[in-house]
Amino acid sequence: MKTKDKILSKALELFNEKGYNNITTRHIAAELHISAGNLHYHFKHSEDIITILFSELTLEMDELLNQMKKKENKSLEDLYQFTYSTCEIFYSYRFIFINFIDILNRNPDIKANYEGINFSRKEEFQLIFSDLQKNNIFLKDVPHFIIDGLVEQIFIIADNWLTHNRLILKLNPNEAIQHYTLLQMNLFYPLLNKEQQKLYVQQYIR
Repeated sequence: MKTKDKILSKALELFNEKGYNNITTRHIAAELHISAGNLHYHFKHSEDIITILFSELTLEMDELLNQMKKKENKSLEDLYQFTYSTCEIFYSYRFIFINFIDILNRNPDIKANYEGINFSRKEEFQLIFSDLQKNNIFLKDVPHFIIDGLVEQIFIIADNWLTHNRLILKLNPNEAIQHYTLLQMNLFYPLLNKEQQKLYVQQYIR
């Protein structure tokens, strides 16, 4: 692994474990047993590391969304696996969401990218939901304002569930990912046809 990749990997680990506001480039360098100068050759500031990590998060979500969009006959299980994988990815970069406001305020580039992502993601989710309607997973006569509201609800939960877990439920990683996957999946239940609702309860509600 190249030094730059080692720095990013260690930084992600430390930010997740000890908090965004508690880690500096010197901490990262010390953990890697390299000089601060060596680290600064690759990244001048910790914010440069944050920018790359946010880009990596975005790329992982892009790939997951592209895989979902390419599926021709989307099923309820596809939707569940997509939601579960999203929670896994978000947990891997949990420090970003737990410190979201601080990060956005300190890094205008990330803030601009996040605003752009929100716009594009909305269209992508609406296309996925449209396919689920065509495949008779979702009801076909769902008003557009319900779909629009659903997308916004998903974004609100996705961006904030990690903070909620840390403050309130305090579930371990596996329990948290499972719990918040189902919490988001429950939003889809009213949109499922009766057959899919029965399947949902049988497969996912314990």
